[in-house]
Amino acid sequence: MTPPALDPGFAYWFLPFTLAIGVWVAWSDMKIMKIPNMAVLALLAVYLLIGPVALPLKLWLWGWVVGFGVLLFGIILNAAGVMGAGDAKFGAAMAPIMVGIDLRLLIVLLCACLLGAWTTHRVFGLTRPIREAMPDWQSWRKPGFPLKSDFPMGLALIGVLNFYLLLTILPQF
Repeated sequence: MTPPALDPGFAYWFLPFTLAIGVWVAWSDMKIMKIPNMAVLALLAVYLLIGPVALPLKLWLWGWVVGFGVLLFGIILNAAGVMGAGDAKFGAAMAPIMVGIDLRLLIVLLCACLLGAWTTHRVFGLTRPIREAMPDWQSWRKPGFPLKSDFPMGLALIGVLNFYLLLTILPQF
């Protein structure tokens, strides 16, 4: 099913919430290498409450199906050791908001945000003043940092969601 063209105004409804949740997710994932379940539930609550106002009903319902599919795919990737459980859950929570995205745009955003988040995280982690300002951040203390350690994927995932919403709004300007 190809989703109908969305009115870019839908992004205005979601963006204030996704930006705030995004700060929470990114900070937590970099500090303790976990995405809080409450952040995942908060994003689902935003979709539950804002979605019917911002999206056509049919598309809003379809978003729940897409989110469930992403959750199943995330569970498989987590079982294979490719991604963390929090990343899988958060990806599933953000998928319904992105239900109208062109898959080509999703791939470009995912690649760009992964590369940008990984590079920024590594460079900041190697910068002494920044690292000393956040001495308890586990993402910079993992064995093998900067090349072989785990990566806080929530930083990239929230970037994908927020950049998608921002790109949706940009054509209006």
